[in-house]
Amino acid sequence: MKSTTIILSITLALLLSFHGIVLLTNENFLQCLSVHSEDTSISEVIYTQDNPLYSSILDFSKQNLLFRAPKYPKPQVIIKPFHVSQIQTVLKCSQKHGLQIRVRSGGHDSEGLSYTSEVPFVMIDLINLSSINVDAEKKTAWVQAGATLGQLYYRIAKKSKILGFPAGVCPTVGVGGHFSGGGYGYVMRKFGLSADQVVDAHLIDVRGRILDRKSMGEDLFWEVEQLALESLLLGK
Repeated sequence: MKSTTIILSITLALLLSFHGIVLLTNENFLQCLSVHSEDTSISEVIYTQDNPLYSSILDFSKQNLLFRAPKYPKPQVIIKPFHVSQIQTVLKCSQKHGLQIRVRSGGHDSEGLSYTSEVPFVMIDLINLSSINVDAEKKTAWVQAGATLGQLYYRIAKKSKILGFPAGVCPTVGVGGHFSGGGYGYVMRKFGLSADQVVDAHLIDVRGRILDRKSMGEDLFWEVEQLALESLLLGK
């Protein structure tokens, strides 16, 4: 009985110690966001676990109810940015305080890859970055990663009755996740994957730089395209 009590005491002490580390990390991370953000409104897009909206935001697009079980770790903080600069700040502070980042675009994620992790992490929810600008004359469109396929199809249909885009059939799938996974759809045999139609992209690298196809270089651009294809073939 004594040995059991000792084990339980040690376990309890370790849990309390870990909890204290997490709280300190969160506090330092939040302070870092406030100090380094050029946008004074960043506090309005931060949701900690004690925020009453935290759970509803986290569960909003969880199609797989398995991941609502308490055993699956939740993000320390959820960020719903309105500006790219806010994402850059999150990247900088996450690196500084050792927090992993998970990114969720505007749609659902049945595998939980965007909102679970085995280590302390921050989730960036891109749902507010969902603008779509369609140029029917040039037959091009700029689409932010937080938009869904349904929103993209709707915007194209509003601009043209003859143009379309090869992608999936589920309207609630996020553009960011769908394209980065290749983009499988019914018209793939004739028009290829969604990723095959991407002619430019804006990426934020690990150093917080915003890169387009020209500034990132052709090697990196096509490497991203190849990774998207490999992700699709591997079933990710």
